[in-house]
Amino acid sequence: MTETPPPARGQVFLDALGAEAERLHPELLASFRRPSAVGHAEGVFAIAGSRFGRWSALARPVVGPRLLVTARGRAVPFTLMTVSGRSPSGRATLDSVRVFGFSRGAQEIADRLTVSVRPGLVRNLLGSRGRVELIEACSVTPEGFLRMSTVRVALRLCGRRVALRGPLGVHVDLVDGWDEEHRRRTIDMRAVNPVLGTVLEYRGWYREQDRHAAAQPGS
Repeated sequence: MTETPPPARGQVFLDALGAEAERLHPELLASFRRPSAVGHAEGVFAIAGSRFGRWSALARPVVGPRLLVTARGRAVPFTLMTVSGRSPSGRATLDSVRVFGFSRGAQEIADRLTVSVRPGLVRNLLGSRGRVELIEACSVTPEGFLRMSTVRVALRLCGRRVALRGPLGVHVDLVDGWDEEHRRRTIDMRAVNPVLGTVLEYRGWYREQDRHAAAQPGS
């Protein structure tokens, strides 16, 4: 029996985009095709967090941990850790943890992406408990960057799934790009509620780290 090869680092995006993946910037495409399933990156957000501060914590009993941040800052260092895999049905998955190094303490956001049955879409479960579900459309910008934009939002509680629309909804737009001058990845994410405005944002740059290579003598 032929074993299924392990997924590439960005297999979830390659599968969602299909033939459109060839339009990605060569640096992004090479990163997504990298055979290592585990990723580690470090960078700095020019700005990151929520302007609602500690008020954001009021929603934690509902949405669970590792979803909301209660701080906001500039020049915020961060770490991104990812693990690529496959669901029991064989669809590509990507588990991510972002650690924000705010001046008053580190905070984390976690999520799991899974390729949808519909072409071009991914399912994103936010937080440690996956209680907030986003259905996001993946596309390639004219610059060759990856864009993810919310199509639907739902809250998953007690075995039920409740669609969040209108004033209860949120639109997330994320662009993962490339800075040719500085040879580094860029990230720009904004989550907007139609009533409250921007509820979470972060934008800045990062570089993927090859820890194995860094440990080699003379590196």
